[in-house]
This record gives sequence, C-alpha cells and structure tokens, in this order.
Amino acid sequence: MPVTIRRAASGDAEAISAIWEAVCAERIYTAVSRPFTPEQEREYITSLSDREGIFLAEAEGRVVGFQSLDLWARYTDSFDHVGVLGTFVLPEWRGRGIGRRLAEHTFDFARANGYEKVVIYVRAGNTGAQAFYRGLGFVAKGVLAQQVKIDGQYEDEIFMELLL
Repeated sequence: MPVTIRRAASGDAEAISAIWEAVCAERIYTAVSRPFTPEQEREYITSLSDREGIFLAEAEGRVVGFQSLDLWARYTDSFDHVGVLGTFVLPEWRGRGIGRRLAEHTFDFARANGYEKVVIYVRAGNTGAQAFYRGLGFVAKGVLAQQVKIDGQYEDEIFMELLL
C-alpha cells in the first residue's frame, strides 16, 4: 500500500477536521473531546511557524492520518529544542504502519529544524498508543493524574519523551 507523507496546507483543513471527528467520536484515544472545525484547523495551520507543522498521510487518494509538531512553548527561546507531538489515524487505517511513516517524516523534519527532544501525552487507557510510542523510542517519564476529563470521567495521562 503506497503511502505519501506531506506537509499540510490550509486547503487540507476539511480532511484534518474529518479525522478529528472520527477520533473524537471514539472518546478513548485523545484528550480532545470535541473535533476542531475546518475553520479552526485553517487558522491553526496558518498560525504555525516554519519550525512547526502538520504532516499528512495519504493513501488510496485520501488523507488517512496526520501528525502535528508544535513548539513546547512560545514565550521563551529556552524551550526551542523541544517539540510536542500528536498523532491521529482513522480507525480503519490503524495497524498498517501509517503512524510509523508519519513519525519518521516528522522526526526528520524536527532534526532538520533544531529540535533535540519530542514529548507526547498519551491517555493512560490508550495502551496501544503507549506501546507504539515505546516502539519509536519514547520513554515514559511520569503520570499526570486526572489530567483528562471527558463526559465527567477523569483519566490520567502518561507523559513520554524521545531524545532525538
């Protein structure tokens, strides 16, 4: 199955929003409880610096997943070497190597843009994602208790990091 990875542009907002809708509806894989609208996605994409990005996985003529890389913090340059990662793949495309392909591309981009470390927050119940990130070399560094509250239910998040 050929998969193409490319950087998102504002015209990709609808496709990204559709993935948000699918993943948020599952209520278990992301701490985001409501999908971002295409308008919100367009604003977000245009707000990103040259060192940040959303990278899309395309297969069979459509966007099937994406990965975001954001600066850890914008208020000081002392964190410029740290990025925050997010990975989202449509349910029917999971387990096919999409996430790994996205990560390889994103990590190459990160290294080329001066990142030395990438962090991720994973819901405690999302053991599949934790295993995926461990397979990429991430190490769990701590638990953020009651970090997520969706539908009145609390869940911890696992804080993980990867030194590039």
